[in-house]
Amino acid sequence: MNIREDGRQLICANEEEISNQGESGYSMGLLLKKSSSEFNRAQFYGQILHHARDIVYCCNEEGICEYISPSVELALGYTPEELLGTPYMELCHPDDRTLPTGRELIRSEGIIELRLKHKDGKYIWFEFNTTLLREESEQVLVLAIGRDISKWKNEQASLSETMRTALIGSWEWEIANDRVVLFDYVYEMFNLKKGSVATSSELVALMQDTERERFMEAVQQALVQGKLDFELQYKQDDGTIGYYCLKGIVFYDDYKNAIKMNGTVQDITERKNIDRKIQETVERYTSLKKYNHDAVFSLDLEGNIINANVMAEKMTGYTIGEMAGKSFSRFIGEKHVKRILKDAINDSSIEKLIDKLQSKQGGIVEVLTTIAPIMVNHENVGFYIIAKDITEQKRLLIAKEAAESTNKAKSEFLAMMSHEIRTPMNGVIGMTDLLLETTELDNTQREYLDIIRKSGDTLLNIINDILDFAKIESGKTILHQELFDIRKCISETLDVFTPRATEKGLEMEYDVHPGVPEELVGDPDRLKQVFLNLVGNAVKFTFNGRVSISVDVVERQAGYVRLKIKVKDTGIGIPQDKISQLFEPFSQLDHFMTRNYEGTGLGLAITKRLIKLMDGDIRIEPTEGQGATFAFHIALQEPTKEHIPDNGVEGDSSDKAHALALKVLVAEDNEINQIVLRKMLERLGHQITIVSNGIEVIQKIAYEAFDLIFMDVHMPELNGLDTTRVIKETVPPDKWPIIIAVTANALKGDRENCLNAGMDDYISKPIQSSTIAEIIAKYFG
Repeated sequence: MNIREDGRQLICANEEEISNQGESGYSMGLLLKKSSSEFNRAQFYGQILHHARDIVYCCNEEGICEYISPSVELALGYTPEELLGTPYMELCHPDDRTLPTGRELIRSEGIIELRLKHKDGKYIWFEFNTTLLREESEQVLVLAIGRDISKWKNEQASLSETMRTALIGSWEWEIANDRVVLFDYVYEMFNLKKGSVATSSELVALMQDTERERFMEAVQQALVQGKLDFELQYKQDDGTIGYYCLKGIVFYDDYKNAIKMNGTVQDITERKNIDRKIQETVERYTSLKKYNHDAVFSLDLEGNIINANVMAEKMTGYTIGEMAGKSFSRFIGEKHVKRILKDAINDSSIEKLIDKLQSKQGGIVEVLTTIAPIMVNHENVGFYIIAKDITEQKRLLIAKEAAESTNKAKSEFLAMMSHEIRTPMNGVIGMTDLLLETTELDNTQREYLDIIRKSGDTLLNIINDILDFAKIESGKTILHQELFDIRKCISETLDVFTPRATEKGLEMEYDVHPGVPEELVGDPDRLKQVFLNLVGNAVKFTFNGRVSISVDVVERQAGYVRLKIKVKDTGIGIPQDKISQLFEPFSQLDHFMTRNYEGTGLGLAITKRLIKLMDGDIRIEPTEGQGATFAFHIALQEPTKEHIPDNGVEGDSSDKAHALALKVLVAEDNEINQIVLRKMLERLGHQITIVSNGIEVIQKIAYEAFDLIFMDVHMPELNGLDTTRVIKETVPPDKWPIIIAVTANALKGDRENCLNAGMDDYISKPIQSSTIAEIIAKYFG
């Protein structure tokens, strides 16, 4: 093999092989001419090969080593003799053996990067520049000069990893031949097959239709201006949208023609998502401020207004432009602004000081204020002032308080009227009752006393109607739940009206469906009040025929039974144009100047409201011929194990009251009522002591034991409630007397107040002998 003057090698026949063993001792395998000048040149080349750090390697077409320079020992740890005659593939890394091998690799002139195995077992990156050599015999040899590029490879890997971490890939576009080179991470970034993109047209084809035109315009502009800066969306195979930023620099030839563009592509999807979230947050805040029903002011740390919303404009009368840069003190005063700036971040009570804002017109706006610090990077940079206009709410609150005050005054007035009317009525009805029961009377006297008692009862009913309606209207009526028989409830109601019905020749009847339970849980007293009102009206407005009650089951579920009840009469009926007014309070069908029937006009209004409390409703049903039919439905609970009926046999309460003589203390400040109670109790055979106030009660029981105390609630010195509390606190429990509250009040809460004070029971004035007998029988029978 000859080395020509131009450095190229050539195989020559019939030439003598020259050895260059001088210093190196290694055969070059080259045939050189014997002239002195040729020999010296060969020796010079030999020295170069011996001292060069690059590996000079020569192999045949089969990849068998024909020559390798001494530098291989320094680079890979092998001597040239160890490698001569061996195939180069034995040194290659297994992954590099998958590259084109054999003749294909040998015939591919150019640059090849390989990992070669060092003698100690590690692999080292080399870059070989290959050239084909042909002999005259057409034998092909490959000359390869390689150098260690491990350091460069490591730096490249580090840079590649850095770019990968930064989500950056690089690319190159040779404009003249339209050749695009994408580096590894770009393929990974776009999930592309390596080598699938080679031209700009192929690259543009991957873009979405909406992006192509914009990209082409950006490229044309970059070719003129020298820089590319473009953001695009790219839809991945899985349907997700990514965002990417392309940056590039254009290179020109001497004639200002663009020849190449190098650049990077960065995945900015995460940044875009963050930007979008930030934008959403800003828009949410902006919308919150813009459409907030409260006025919002932004202040800096000097107390000056930075911004405000539309509601702030409406509240103050200033535009945002007029407010911007001005001190917030114009609305609340300088001292409040200083307090906000100084203490608001640590003291939330500061916001309570700002309860008024002064408008541009000089008016005062009542506000409820919230102060929130504006924090940026954990540093307070200002404050939000959020002011709710509560002028209307305050007006409504004042009106509500006034209404509540009025209702309270009304309740107190009703309680007072109840007390003032019932107290003398107790004397009238009580004494009438005593006269009828204890005195021998002729017929005329008994008739007069009956008139007095009936008048008293009528007056009492009017008072009860007014009080009941007042309680229901104020929402103070609570239904009591107890076991009762609806058949008995109806029967007792009809018994009340039987004498009057007999006088008028009316038939009274009722029919309860067999499916209606024998016992139900509800408020029998209120249900009886409903029956009394409806049957009372039926008897009042019926002059011949009958009054009937029917009860049917509508449905049963979840422990409740819903009943449909009808009260029907054959009376004068109700005009069609009056039905709408029938359940209104104080409504009566006849004019008060020409009226034929007594009453307050509250009965049906009370009835409707009581039925509503029982989860029902009432209406007038169309009736053929004369008369009226009131139909209503109510929900009652079916009894459970907790509702244990009292199967005890009750005797006559009057007999029980006589069974045992009791020591009774009557605490009553009204002399007439003292007399009434004394006479009623003495007639029942009990020993009576009378006192006029609570102090006297305490003094009496300190020295004398009593079985029963009838305690008036309203007394001078010490009222009945406080007197009861003192008794419960000072008297041993085993010596507590039975304490019965006697009161002229009949409003909601009176009974509860009495029981809470420690009283055992409660009766209202006016008192009848039968009531006294029943209460004594209840506790001592």
